[in-house]
This record gives sequence, C-alpha cells and structure tokens, in this order.
Amino acid sequence: MSGYTQQGPYPMTHHGGQSAAPYPAFQGGYGDPSQAPAPGFNVDYNQGPPPVMFQPGPMGAAPPYGGSPGPAPSMPGPAALIPVGIPPGLEYLTQIDQILIHQKVELLEAFLGFETNNQYEIKNSLGQKIYKAKEKNDCCTRNCCGSLRSFDMKIKDNADREVIRLIRPFRCVSCWCPCCLQEMEVQAPPGTTVGFVKQDWHPFLPRFSIQGPNKETLMKLEGPCFACNCCGDVNFELTGKDGDAPIGRISKQWSGLLKEVFTDTDNFGIQFPLDMDVKMKAVLLGACFLIDFMFFEKVGEANQRSSVFS
Repeated sequence: MSGYTQQGPYPMTHHGGQSAAPYPAFQGGYGDPSQAPAPGFNVDYNQGPPPVMFQPGPMGAAPPYGGSPGPAPSMPGPAALIPVGIPPGLEYLTQIDQILIHQKVELLEAFLGFETNNQYEIKNSLGQKIYKAKEKNDCCTRNCCGSLRSFDMKIKDNADREVIRLIRPFRCVSCWCPCCLQEMEVQAPPGTTVGFVKQDWHPFLPRFSIQGPNKETLMKLEGPCFACNCCGDVNFELTGKDGDAPIGRISKQWSGLLKEVFTDTDNFGIQFPLDMDVKMKAVLLGACFLIDFMFFEKVGEANQRSSVFS
C-alpha cells in the first residue's frame, strides 16, 4: 500500500513507572540457530492500547456488532498478502512472532475455592486483544477431576467466531503411568485437525512432541525438572524434532506474590519464528494451555503440580 509508514513499537512500562526498552522489530526467518530468543516478556496486562476489533480478513467483512459491511481496518504490522491454505480466522498469526496469554480472574473461584471454567485473553506484543478462550465442561468434572480434567476449549476472534478448538481427554500425568500420558488435539477450524500435543515419557523432565495432523512429530518442547515459578519465569524451550538449537519458547511469567498465592490467574508468553506454519502456531497455543493445566492449575485447597513425579 503506497504511502504506508511503519510505526515504531510502543514503549512498555514496568510496574513502578520505570520505562522499559520497546519490543524489537519483527524479524523474518529462524534467525541465528545458535541463539535462543530473549527470555521473558515485559507486558503490563492492565494497561495499553484499546482492544483490536478485527483480525485481518477479506475486504467487506461485517463488523462484529452490527452495521453495514465495509472494509476491515488493518491490523498493526506490515501489509502482506494472505497465503492460500490459512485456516479462516488465523490470518493475523502470519504477521506475528509472539503471543501473550492472560488468564482472567474469577471472583467466585478466588474467594470460595469453587472451580469455574477458565477464561483467557490472547494478546499481541502491544497488549491488544486478538482472541479469547474459554474452557467448556461440567461442574462435576472440574471439581472432581481437578487439573487432570477433560475439556473442550473454544478460541474465538474479536468478531466472536470460533477459529480454534482444543480437545483434551482425561489422561494421567505422572511418570509412573507412561501408557496414558497427556494429549491434546488442535482443530482449526473446528472439525479439521491440524495437529496434536503429546506428552513424552521421561522420569523427571516435562517433555512434549508437537505433531502434525497425522501425528508425525515436527518439534519438541522441554521444560525444567521443577516447573515452579518462585519469583521468576518458567521456560519451556521449543526445538526442532531432533532436539537441536532452540527456535522458540513458552514462558510461564511471574505475576506477583499476591496473585500467585491467592489466585489461580496465570500469564504466559509464546515465542516462535515469524515464518512458522500458522497451523503449528495454533498447535503451540494448545501446548501452552496444556502446560497451564498440568503444572500451574490449582483446584480448591490442592497445591499445583511442579514436576512429572507427583
């Protein structure tokens, strides 16, 4: 588009008012394979620009809350042609190399300990909401099966269209039961499987395979022996299927002492190569939710898990 001027990234602010360095400009490709992505994500979830109202889509898309059809406003980032074969609603993922996930605080759960359906906001690096996610299952499953519970999770765009569905069956999580480990199916759009996240058996490390629609392993994900974020982030490193140099990561971010102790609210960041297949970006989104439930979900008075032993 002629006359378009690339706008610089917005500066971020740490808690306390001190300015932080802005996010670097997006870089295409996998970069230097010997260098892992910069650790951590510095985002204030309570401040920032207003929510983005549209993901990129065809001209003439209808507004989400009525009104006459018209051109959809462009999203932040350079203009680009949308490749053929992108699942509907995931076009915006082709333009970004990181995602931020913020779990919403549930007051009933925080004060009474009654487990409710988890809800999340999915944002870009500027803190703008691009998707929302909500767990779907019944009350008995949530409160009796705890963090091992089965669920369907619907991920919708800002036009309230379901673009991704995550399906998690009831499975064991301990290293003592290697025949029935965790698994999640990712569909985009709902009804079309694009990949799986499968826990790999290991005596003390949380390891996962990121698989394609035919359950062929494409990438590996590995976390620390003890997934406990005591005043710091917990990183799960993403590598190729041979386990070579890191190409991305999923990070559980430290949310502050009060939130970590008294609520079940979690913040995550996902980094991946800009040119990664958008379907695999959706599968990594599913991997992030699976990790959240496995290691950082607290139900009632039960403590959250911190390793594959428990």
